[in-house]
Amino acid sequence: MKKIILLLIVVNFFSVSLYSQGTSGSSAKYEYRYLIDMPTTGVVNKGFAALSMEAMPYGVFMTKVELGVFDGVSFGLSFGGGNVIGTGKIDWYKLPGINFRVRIIEENIALPAITAGFESQGKGYFDKELNRYEIKSPGFFAAVAKNFDLLGYFSIHGSINYSLERDDNDKDLNLAFGFEKTIGEIFSILGEYDIAFNDNTLTAIGKGNGYMNLGVRCAIGDGLTIGLNLRDMLKNKKIDQNIADRGLFVEFIKGVF
Repeated sequence: MKKIILLLIVVNFFSVSLYSQGTSGSSAKYEYRYLIDMPTTGVVNKGFAALSMEAMPYGVFMTKVELGVFDGVSFGLSFGGGNVIGTGKIDWYKLPGINFRVRIIEENIALPAITAGFESQGKGYFDKELNRYEIKSPGFFAAVAKNFDLLGYFSIHGSINYSLERDDNDKDLNLAFGFEKTIGEIFSILGEYDIAFNDNTLTAIGKGNGYMNLGVRCAIGDGLTIGLNLRDMLKNKKIDQNIADRGLFVEFIKGVF
C-alpha cells in the first residue's frame, strides 16, 4: 500500500510538471526578463507578480519582486547582501535596487521584440572601495530578441546598457549577446556573453576578456522555475581565477489582480 501511494505521488508530481509551466521550456507560460545577468525583452504580464531569488558565491543572496502594472509595463524592487548564507556578520547592500521596463515593439514575423528600461541592482559582493557590485547593474538598457522554431524554440538576444556604477573610472557603454534553447517542454539552456566594455580599466574588476555565462532552467510547477548558473567561464575577474562561479536561481510567477 505504501508503495502504491508513493507511486501515485511521483506520477502526480511529473504530470503537474509537464502541464504547469514557468518561464522555461517550449510550453513556457511566462517571459523571462533576464538570461543569467543580461536583461531581455521580457515583461511581467499585467496583473501578475514575479518573485525571484538567487544564491551566489561569498554567501550572496538576493531577492527581487516585480509587478506587471500595465500591458507591456512592469516595475520592481530588489535587495540582498553578502555572507547572508554562512556565518558571521551579514554585509547588506547599501540600498534596495529598483527596476522598470517598457515593451516598445512586440515581436512579429518581420520585427524583433524591443524593450527599454532601468535596473539599479547589481549582483555579487559589493566593493566599497570601488563603490560598485561585483557584477555591475545594467543601469539604463535596451534589449532586443527574436524567436525561431527549431526543435522547440531558439531565441537570440542582444542588449546595450549604460551602468551608473562608474567610480572605477570605466564609464563606457556596454554590449551583451545571448541565446535560449528549449529542451523539451520544461527545460531550457541559456548562454550569454557580456563584452564588459564598462569593466576593463586598471581599477576595474574585469581583465578585458568579457564574461561568458551559462545556465539551465527547469519549470517544475505552475509558475515555478528553478535553475543553475555558471558565471565567468573565461576567468575574467582579476581577484578570482576559479572557473565557473556556481549559483542557484528560483522564480515564482502568479496572478495577483
